[in-house]
Parts: sequence; C-alpha cells; structure tokens
Amino acid sequence: MSQLHDFSLCDIDWNLTPEHAVTMYLEWGNNDWHSEYPPVRSKDDVSHYFVVDSWGAKPTLRLVRRNSEEAHDLLSMPLPPDMEKDFIAHHGAWRGIAEPTPAIKQWLRQELEQRY
Repeated sequence: MSQLHDFSLCDIDWNLTPEHAVTMYLEWGNNDWHSEYPPVRSKDDVSHYFVVDSWGAKPTLRLVRRNSEEAHDLLSMPLPPDMEKDFIAHHGAWRGIAEPTPAIKQWLRQELEQRY
C-alpha cells in the first residue's frame, strides 16, 4: 500500500479543485484558453490533486491522477484526527468530494517536504 511520502516528487496541482477537474477533463468546452485551467488537448495532459471524500463515515484523503480517459486514486488514507476536526469544522456533516481546507493543504505540503 502506498504512503504519502511515496508521492513527494509528484507534481501536485494545489489549486485544482474537484469542480475545476470536472470542467477540464469531463466537460470539454466549458473553459477557454484564457482561464486558469485551459482545455485539455490530449490524454497526455495529466493532473495530480488532492480531494477529501466525505461520503463515508469519516473523511478520507485521496490523491487523484486524472487525464481525459480516467481518474485514478494513487493514494487513499484517513485524515489524521486534527485534520479531520478541521475538515468537519469547515464542512460539518456535509457529504461529497471537496477541496482540502487550507490547513489540510499546509499539513500535506509539510508532510511531503519532510520526506523529500
């Protein structure tokens, strides 16, 4: 099973939200060449980004690799208790796929940099 430190060299798009990913990869034509995320041109265009999945009993952190053909979870892990509390403080009992909170992103960056 992969661990967070296994992805310390991965090119993470820290600003890519689940909504932007859908626009880029699934709803071609919804964005233009002047937007922050221009349209995908081929299956070779790839993004790596984190999401928090709160559909289950506890929020789960996922690292997603997406291109125009598929989205693949490279990593899935429970949030540490303090990051889980931060997520719940921001989202309550909401269920869905969300961008990590600023505190979770900061924690992820620190974790990935420590392993580098």
